[in-house]
Amino acid sequence: MDEKEKYVIGVDFGSDSVRAVLINSADGSCIASDVFYYPQWSKGLYCDEHKNQFRQHPKDHLEGLEATIKNVIQNSQIDSTLIKGICVDTTGSSPMPVDEFGQSLAFSEVFQHNPNAMMVLWKDHTSINEAQEINELARGWGGDDYTQYVGGIYSSEWFWAKILNIIRKDEAVKEKAFSWMEHCDYITGQLIGITSPNELKRSRCAAGHKAMWHESWGGLPSSSFLAQLDPYLSDLRGRLYEDTYTSDEVAGTLSEDWAARLGLTTDVVVAVGTFDAHAGAIGGEVEENTLVKVMGTSTCDIMISSKEQLGNTLVKGICGQVDGSVIPGFHGLEAGQSGFGDVLAWFKNLLLRPVSSLIDQSQILDIAEKEKLKTELSKKLLKQLSEDAIKIPPQDSKIVALDWINGRRTPDANQLLKGALQGLEMGSDAARVFKSLVESICFGSKKIVERFRSEGVRIDAVIGMGGVAKQSDFVMQTLADILEMPIKIAQSDQAPALGAAMYAAVAAEIYPDTQTAIKSMTNGFDKIYHPKEENALVYRSLYKAYEELGAFVENQTINKFTTVNESI
Repeated sequence: MDEKEKYVIGVDFGSDSVRAVLINSADGSCIASDVFYYPQWSKGLYCDEHKNQFRQHPKDHLEGLEATIKNVIQNSQIDSTLIKGICVDTTGSSPMPVDEFGQSLAFSEVFQHNPNAMMVLWKDHTSINEAQEINELARGWGGDDYTQYVGGIYSSEWFWAKILNIIRKDEAVKEKAFSWMEHCDYITGQLIGITSPNELKRSRCAAGHKAMWHESWGGLPSSSFLAQLDPYLSDLRGRLYEDTYTSDEVAGTLSEDWAARLGLTTDVVVAVGTFDAHAGAIGGEVEENTLVKVMGTSTCDIMISSKEQLGNTLVKGICGQVDGSVIPGFHGLEAGQSGFGDVLAWFKNLLLRPVSSLIDQSQILDIAEKEKLKTELSKKLLKQLSEDAIKIPPQDSKIVALDWINGRRTPDANQLLKGALQGLEMGSDAARVFKSLVESICFGSKKIVERFRSEGVRIDAVIGMGGVAKQSDFVMQTLADILEMPIKIAQSDQAPALGAAMYAAVAAEIYPDTQTAIKSMTNGFDKIYHPKEENALVYRSLYKAYEELGAFVENQTINKFTTVNESI
C-alpha cells in the first residue's frame, strides 16, 4: 500500500478537554481534528479548589474519546480502513482505582459520586503529607533511595503519594481497588478491551517518572519499602506490573466493542500510552541539547540525552530521568512548573468573579444579555491585560511576584509553597500586577534552565508549544528576554496529539523508529522570538529580587510546616 494511504490518530487528554487528530503518516499533515470539553469537570464537580482537590470522572474521558475519534473520521471523509494506528497521551500523574477487570470504580453504583474512586488529577495536592513521608523513608530506611531517578524528591502530584492518601481516608475504596492505573494506561486498556489490569503493557513514561520504577532495582520499589508506608501498598505492588514499555510498542489492537463504536476495524494497532508533554516533545522535534516547553495550565519541560552524554549524572530536583520515556535509546529528562497558564487564569478569575456576581444582580440587563457580557469579558480580559502590560517597559517593573500559587514542581518539588507579591503601591494597577505574574512564571522557567545547566546538561535551544506559546506574544517575548535565548514555536496547534500519532505510526510499522517518524511527519515551526538585550539587562536584576523573595517565602514556609508538625 502507498504511504499516502496510511493514517494514524493521536488522542491528547488535557486538564479541561480531549482532542483527537487524524494525521497523514506520509507527511504529518492534519486531515481533521476535534475537541471535546469534559462536561462534569466544566461544572466543577468532585473538586474543591480550597482543599487542592481536583478529581475527574472517567465518564468524561470515555465520552470524549469516542466523540472526538468519530468526528475526525467523519469530517475527514476518508476510508476508515486506511487508519492503521492510535496512540493516547494524557496528563500525569493522574491515577485511578480499578476493579479486577480493569474498570474504574467510579462506574459502579456505589462509587459513582465518590471523588476518591475517580481519577486523581495531576494538580491534586491533597497528598502533601504522604509525599513527605515517602521522602523521609527513602532517605532513611537503609535500602535503595527510590527517589534518586526522580530528582531526589517525591511529589504530592505523583502516583504513590496519591494512592496512600486515598486509601487512608476511604476504607471502602481501599477494599474495592484491586489495582490502580495511570490515566494513559486506563484509556489504552479500554481501547484494546483488557479484562484484567495485569494484562496491560504499562507506560514506561508514567512508571519511571511518577511511580519510581527503574530497571536497577527490578522495577517498582520493593514490597518491604512500601510496607513501611502501608501494608496495602506492599500487597498492591503484586497487582501492578513488573515490566514497562515505550510508546513505540504495540499494546494491542482495537477491541470489537471499540472498533464497532468508532467505525474502525480490529486490525487497528493501539500503541502503549504516554504522558502529554513527552508526546509533545516528539511533536516538537525534540533533539539533544534542546529544551521543549509544553506550556498550558502548567508547564512540562522535556529534554533527551544519550547515555554517553548523561553518563552517571543524576539531575537533582527534577521530575525524573527515564530511559525511553521520550525516544527509545535516550534518557528522557522532565522538569516543569505546577502553575503557568493557571497563574494567569487565577488572576483573571480574581478580577472576574466579583464582576460576574454584580452582573448577575444587575436590574438593567436581561438574562441573555448578562450571559453575553460575562462571556465577552472572560474572552477578552487576558488579551486586554496583555495589551496594557506590554506598554509598560521592564525598567518600570516595581512588583515582584512568585509563581508558586499551585506549589513548586521543579526545581526541588515543594507543594507547600505559595505565591506572593512584593512591592505593591497605590499605582499598582491590574496591568502591572499581571505583568509581574507573567515575569514570575518566566523567572520560574529560568530556574529550571539554570538547574539543568548546573548539573551539566547543555541547553542550546528552546522550543515552545501549547496554548500559551501559540496565543500570547507578550508571554513568549518576556520568556525569550528572561531566558536570553531564542524560542522557536512549534507550528502544530496540537503538538502532543501529533507526537502521539507519530508513536502510533511506529507501532503500526509504518516507520521503523521514532526518529524516522519525526523527520517524516514534522510540522516545523512558525515563529521565533528573539531576546531583546535592553530588556534582558533589566530582567537580570529583577531575577535576583525574585530569588530573594523566593528564599524568604520558602524559609517561612519550612519554619511554619515544622512548627505545625512538632505541635501535632
